[in-house]
Amino acid sequence: MRRKLSSPLPQRHGVDPVRMRLPLDGHWRTVRDHLIDRIPKLPPERIDTMLREGLIVGTDGPLGLDSPFVPGAFLWFHRDLPVEVPVPFAIEVVHRDEHLLVVDKPHFLATTPRGGHVAETALIRLRRDLDLPELSPAHRLDRLTAGLVMFVITPRHRGAYQTLFHDRLVHKEYEAVAAFDPDLQLPRTVRSRIHKQRGVLAAEEVPGEPNSETAVELVEHRGGLGRYRLLPRTGRTHQLRVHLNSLGVPILGDDLYPVVRQRAADDFADPLQLLAKVLEFTDPVTGHRRRFESRRMLSGWSAPDSGG
Repeated sequence: MRRKLSSPLPQRHGVDPVRMRLPLDGHWRTVRDHLIDRIPKLPPERIDTMLREGLIVGTDGPLGLDSPFVPGAFLWFHRDLPVEVPVPFAIEVVHRDEHLLVVDKPHFLATTPRGGHVAETALIRLRRDLDLPELSPAHRLDRLTAGLVMFVITPRHRGAYQTLFHDRLVHKEYEAVAAFDPDLQLPRTVRSRIHKQRGVLAAEEVPGEPNSETAVELVEHRGGLGRYRLLPRTGRTHQLRVHLNSLGVPILGDDLYPVVRQRAADDFADPLQLLAKVLEFTDPVTGHRRRFESRRMLSGWSAPDSGG
């Protein structure tokens, strides 16, 4: 088994450095030449500054402006962090033990770094605030969805917990608030084929063999709104949002379904009324049965006149 190279650079603000492997062949004379071609979004002047200041390192130490291109060599560096609007909501710790951390994530906070969301993500905040540099996610939750997210504290157990989700051995329950339709027959199971095209914000249902399944139940209704329990049997992108929209009751606060709505980065009003409510599974390390439940309440149900 090949041993993974450890980074010569520490985390910065809880963020891991980028690890890059140089191609096995190429026409570049120096590492600088390759980086300019490979990372066009990074200005050549910035690459030069990073090399001059020893911010790009290889296995033998910092690289310079004239460091030769070595096929297959590894290098590490920290990307410049994007300017982010702080998400003004706290992450609540639901459970913590030697191996496992379960938190109640707020709306608008991404689980892990991606695109323009890096420092303002649950993973980076928790690494920094709880001093857990080796923390890693066992699964992911959409940025706009609130509720339970599970992280692994001990690296050697990361695979065991991630496999639970990969193999669908975790019972998940979600709660959503949407319009109440008295003609909609519930409970029911929705099955469809969902396709998410790269670069397109919204997923769509297309003809073909179903690849998604959700059980939908109405818990209660009042004032034209319904509170729904959603039990996903699969985990396609935006699955719950797509399925409720296909039933004619899109989730309140949804920016994508039924129509795409642009939202400013600092607009934290009218959150998506979707909550990851329950996680239940047999712990692969201890063998104990675990059940965690979110303490959050969806504002669209608890305070429907407040605008969500």
